[in-house]
Amino acid sequence: MPGSSRIPISLRDTFNTVKRSRPVNPQQIFNLELFKNVLFFFFVVRIVRRTFWKLKGRGIIGTIVELYHDTRRVLYGYFLRAPGIRTQVRKQVTESLAKVQTKMIPAGGTRYLTLPKEGWTDEALRTELEALANMDHTRWEDGYVSGAVYHGEEDLIKLQTEAYGKFTVSNPIHPDVFPGVRKMEAEVVAMVLSMFHAPPKAAGVCTSGGTESILMACYSARQKAYAERGVTEPEMILPDTAHTAFRKAGDYFKIKIHLVPCPAPAYQVDVHRVSRLINSNTILLVGSAPNFPHGVIDDISTLSKLALKRRLPLHVDCCLGSFLVPFLDKAGFETEPFDFRLKGVTSISCDTHKYGFAPKGNSTVLYRSEELRTYQYFVSPDWSGGLYASPGIAGSRPGALIAGCWTSMMRVGEAGYIDACVKIVGCTKKIADHVVNSPTLGAELEIIGRPLVSVVAFTARNLDIYDIADGMNAKGWHLNALQNPPAVHVAVTLPITKVWERLVADLEAVIEAEREKERVRVVEGKGPKGKASGDTAALYGVAGSLPNKSIVVDLANGFLDLLYKA
Repeated sequence: MPGSSRIPISLRDTFNTVKRSRPVNPQQIFNLELFKNVLFFFFVVRIVRRTFWKLKGRGIIGTIVELYHDTRRVLYGYFLRAPGIRTQVRKQVTESLAKVQTKMIPAGGTRYLTLPKEGWTDEALRTELEALANMDHTRWEDGYVSGAVYHGEEDLIKLQTEAYGKFTVSNPIHPDVFPGVRKMEAEVVAMVLSMFHAPPKAAGVCTSGGTESILMACYSARQKAYAERGVTEPEMILPDTAHTAFRKAGDYFKIKIHLVPCPAPAYQVDVHRVSRLINSNTILLVGSAPNFPHGVIDDISTLSKLALKRRLPLHVDCCLGSFLVPFLDKAGFETEPFDFRLKGVTSISCDTHKYGFAPKGNSTVLYRSEELRTYQYFVSPDWSGGLYASPGIAGSRPGALIAGCWTSMMRVGEAGYIDACVKIVGCTKKIADHVVNSPTLGAELEIIGRPLVSVVAFTARNLDIYDIADGMNAKGWHLNALQNPPAVHVAVTLPITKVWERLVADLEAVIEAEREKERVRVVEGKGPKGKASGDTAALYGVAGSLPNKSIVVDLANGFLDLLYKA
């Protein structure tokens, strides 16, 4: 009948009888059960070990708080994806990006979206380049920009341009073709190692910037931990004020990040909490000298002792401090131990394109030994194109930038860098003193931590610090807005040293204007806090109030897209 088996009933019964009577091997059952039990045991051990590390590192209360914040963030993410809410959020993001686009991409003007049919004349190109160079922008030339442009004066720029012209086509990946570039790169690394009191066997590499230097130090630590200890689930511990490049390294190289608070009033990393978070998967400890947000130098001495005790690498990020921190003592300023003189420091990142005044695109990563540097190398011995080896992420690199860096260091020299340190750090201290001692600024602003280098950060006591930032923007200044806590900082450069008095005067004027706005709001019965009116206040006000930052991520992604919109 349809659907029935074609096997004769007699044969089918015989088959079932044989199957039922087949002897069962007890050894097979035992092996299967043993395998399942072992698998379950390792699963339980893994969970217990992770739970123990979590409780050890964060404590019971800290673990509960972290779980609460994680749950709140996830639930708020689901709320933002609800049909009606999602549409409204997308609309607001689109409107915000349209506003940014209007500012970034001026309407009208020419657009070059395809190659010209015929090449331009030299004169036409010079005219267009001049127009591009003079597009409306914040006047960094006049000292109105915090950080960003680390200017070494006009004469140095002319020399850098001349050096660049002599090595425009050079590429360090071909040392036999460009021996001069190889020589200059080796000498740049040697000079920076000397500045940081490196031991005889120390080594280093030139990179494209601070981010690549930090990435390479993290990658080297990861490879070292894998080669020497078999670590396959690497973790690193860093201050929550450490540069975001460490988080990028964690994302790129699949390294779990543990952030440690930097509590007031010192705003240095809590080394005790760092110690509690160390486990068998830890590959790297991190400190800053100084950090970017507040200009505070972490307690590197204590971190060094901890690194030695636990036999872990310690990286010190000196990208911002660069050519200032090594010369603080010689310039007559207070300093703290931070470099290779501390035995636990195994690597340092230093940007030559900041206060070394080299052209943008220059940095160095330094190691206590050549062996540590080797862990960042990439070698492909069996590629059909030949034996391939590169010291870092990049293959081909612009030798012209190395030439510009070498030229800068040889032109300025130690005496020049000490003089720059006197001017820049001295100006930073003048700004900090004025903030503390001015009746207007002292009543409203509070300095964060103890700034020893080129950055002075401050938060507001009664006013909205982001409204103050927007007020300074309206006066032509470009200062850095910070968060956690809400703050603003000034990273002093040589151009700022010439106009710092105007900066603090404008800051006083902005604070008086914000005070008046608050008084008007109270008189009109609107309460002490009004709706955020400026771009900075609006953005950071929203970002700080959201438990889930997906909206901010969408805005940032949209902003990055706009960078490539012709």
